[in-house]
Amino acid sequence: MRTFRGVKMSEVLSIHHNTKSHQFETTVDGDRAYLAYMDLGKQTLDIYRTFVPNSLRGRGIAAALTEDALRYAERMGYTVIPSCSYVERYMERRQRHAKS
Repeated sequence: MRTFRGVKMSEVLSIHHNTKSHQFETTVDGDRAYLAYMDLGKQTLDIYRTFVPNSLRGRGIAAALTEDALRYAERMGYTVIPSCSYVERYMERRQRHAKS
């Protein structure tokens, strides 16, 4: 479990990597948000979904879930396929920031 303080969040967010269900997940105010992926083998993860309930949107939760998943992939030597449009945009922004 990792803890994040998001840009738009005032609270601390605890994220759990549920390896059995292939999800990074968190519960805030009783509502569950998650990022789901498939391990395609050959050191490749397909991140295909992020879900944040309406009640939690705009608080940086999807970004924190995505960042945790990407850090995991980097640490483990995985290539990431961003099938989820949110994750694809996040990775593009992250790459632009890394170059500047």
